[in-house]
Amino acid sequence: QVQLVESGGGSVQAGDSLRLSCAASGRTFSTDTMAWFRQAPGKVREFVAYIRWTGSEIRYAESVKGRFTISIDNAYNTVSLQMNSLKPEDTAVYYCAAGRYGEGFPYRGPGTQVTVSS
Repeated sequence: QVQLVESGGGSVQAGDSLRLSCAASGRTFSTDTMAWFRQAPGKVREFVAYIRWTGSEIRYAESVKGRFTISIDNAYNTVSLQMNSLKPEDTAVYYCAAGRYGEGFPYRGPGTQVTVSS
């Protein structure tokens, strides 16, 4: 099993920045990709970004490209999401996830709330 714990959420104004972090523990060697997803009230969960543990591949959802940056710290088994120029539509619970590339993300953290007001 892999345990994931997110931190760094909060309430901000439009245009502000937040940095989310996710600490991974347990059988992390069974995974090779980390990702962030989000789910807004009444909406389906959507992909935000993913990164390979090696950092060799990164991908973003179009809605966050150019504003969000995903990064990984292998020494501390931590993945971060730097979110700049936040918009009200970024309001959601953000989840960290882990899995193997092309096989989905079976491990997910409890989530952290991000609220952006206009």
